[in-house]
Amino acid sequence: MIPRDVPLTMVAPSTRVRGLFGVGSQDVTPPAGIYFRSWGAGLRDTPTGVHRPFYANVLTMRGSADEAPLVLVGVDGGWWQSGSDEAFVRQAVLEGLGLDEARVMINLSHTHSGPSLESENANRPGGEHVIPNLKALREKIVKAAKQALASEVAGELRFATGRCDLATNRSRPDPERNRYVTGYNPDGPADDTVLVGRVTDGAGEVIATLLNYACHPTTLAWENELLSPDYVGEARATVEAGTLGAPCVFLLGACGELAPAHQYVGDVAVADGHGRRLGLAALSALLGMPAHGQELAFDRIVESGAPLAVWLPHEAAAPAAPAHALQVTVDLPIKPDYPPLPEILAELERATEPYQRERAQRKARLRKTLGDAATYPFKVWVWRLGPCVFVGQEGEGFSSLQTDLRAAFPDLAVVVMNVTNGSIGYLPPSALYDVDMYEVWQTPFARGCLEAVTAAAKGAIEELLARG
Repeated sequence: MIPRDVPLTMVAPSTRVRGLFGVGSQDVTPPAGIYFRSWGAGLRDTPTGVHRPFYANVLTMRGSADEAPLVLVGVDGGWWQSGSDEAFVRQAVLEGLGLDEARVMINLSHTHSGPSLESENANRPGGEHVIPNLKALREKIVKAAKQALASEVAGELRFATGRCDLATNRSRPDPERNRYVTGYNPDGPADDTVLVGRVTDGAGEVIATLLNYACHPTTLAWENELLSPDYVGEARATVEAGTLGAPCVFLLGACGELAPAHQYVGDVAVADGHGRRLGLAALSALLGMPAHGQELAFDRIVESGAPLAVWLPHEAAAPAAPAHALQVTVDLPIKPDYPPLPEILAELERATEPYQRERAQRKARLRKTLGDAATYPFKVWVWRLGPCVFVGQEGEGFSSLQTDLRAAFPDLAVVVMNVTNGSIGYLPPSALYDVDMYEVWQTPFARGCLEAVTAAAKGAIEELLARG
């Protein structure tokens, strides 16, 4: 049966929107002597140098000049071990721009070879640089955001989807014990989606790109001696080289169980190779986009050896849309057996191995952020600009967060981000709570946390869609 309900005279599906866009960039490379131990098995407290520069890249978006902008920040950094340090940085951005909390998202690249973002580490080797670096980071993010607003132009944002197999499943059954280890599992599923956004000005020139990908930046590990953005640095550089230097804003996706197969090394060339793979995949998606101001549309039928349907680029203005923002709170239950702070501090006192101390210290800081309540007010940020949706949350969601949201809204470009405006623990699927797995025993949240956050994000998207 030949379907009759789809006319030939149609335009190919597309997710693009017209509005005002600005871009800013600041080098935020930390001092080379800063405390940077991120691994329990780490061999060094301070780096010997810098592999690649660190950046804070900012994209501002709004539908018109009479509405407040959405400020999207992609910054090279690991994770926040204390809520107070995260607030120290983000509050300066909110105050510096005079914006409501719902309209700013700061996404960390989650490199595991970055500087400490924990002010309590000021007494460690290289710790004298930690607080000054936090102050410099917030000042430079504000500067990049103001630079973006000052450079604002009328243009369009368009998304395309590519694929890259850099991300693999990292939950591997341990054949020696009844547990999972965190490393390459060739039999495990992995989301390979590369979501790429292109921002062009009125003349069709690329002024910025967005690269949303879900893969832990854990190529470099305990043998590494250099401050590094990991694969993100080369991925960003590759995209920028292919777009005449337009800043690339990297946005880490929902990668709770995803990482490179080849990781935990000290050789920065491996990280660069990973980054080139991802950057070239992103460029491939960018090159497949129609030019600014155009759509691929059915043109005519040509009778040849077969009846040929000819599709050609046609001029078509992108739709305009207001920039909507929501911040929703989900009260996530904390595990009943998650220890109180005195018990964690006692565990720290008993620790004899470096990895034991590292685990206990992180748990203590997390408990301080959580407080003593039975639930935690977990925040989710959702933006909509026409057919483009941005979802940011402060946990480390597993990839089903993004695959479920994209499946629920197939006609939208849905950017999903981990470690955004905070870092508060993993969000594993409920089914995994019955197994011995790092992400399950690390998270302070009870079974059902991922599903609750996914439902909240879906509800927020539906609310924004209802606004028209």
